Amino acid sequence: MSNLNGQKLSPEDSAAKHRAKQTVINLVLSLVACLGIVIVTVLIVPRDDSNRIKPVDYQAAALTAEASSKLNLVTPALPEGWWANQARWNGNAADGVKTWKVGFVGPNNQYVGMTQGFGVNPTWIALQTVGYVPNSESTAKNQTWTKWKPGQGTDGDPQLWTFEKDGIAVTMRSTANDEELDLFADLIETEMGQMK
Repeated sequence: MSNLNGQKLSPEDSAAKHRAKQTVINLVLSLVACLGIVIVTVLIVPRDDSNRIKPVDYQAAALTAEASSKLNLVTPALPEGWWANQARWNGNAADGVKTWKVGFVGPNNQYVGMTQGFGVNPTWIALQTVGYVPNSESTAKNQTWTKWKPGQGTDGDPQLWTFEKDGIAVTMRSTANDEELDLFADLIETEMGQMK
């Protein structure tokens, strides 16, 4: 056997070149097979595209908390398309202010995080607004809530509204627009007005 230069190749050299060439071919074939398996697996495995955060029955949670605390918790009826993703009662806070927190999610993934505090004091109110400045640009119709926006260099929720009545304070941290917050503010005020 001879190569291109006319030199004779020994049978061992010829076999070594053949094995080297076959190793590369086998490597390429195995890579193609692995890639094919991955593609088929990705295509046939079903994917769950549903929302992984499940709705929470905030009204039931409020009833349980009310039974133990003997306090009236705000549980506004939600506008269409809105749902609660969290509801938490804290009756043993270190600062002495009992809190009811509920998170609401809207149809466009906007949210309103509502906190109701009982027996609030000026320090608690001040802590809720740390990093915020009064929002004089708000287009909201509601005049009973104080509107806040993040201060310069602050990474906070785009909107914060606060309301206080008879030692009970409610805050709303939100990505919702003024119109949606107006609606929530009305719902909360109406419910608070009906509480004994």
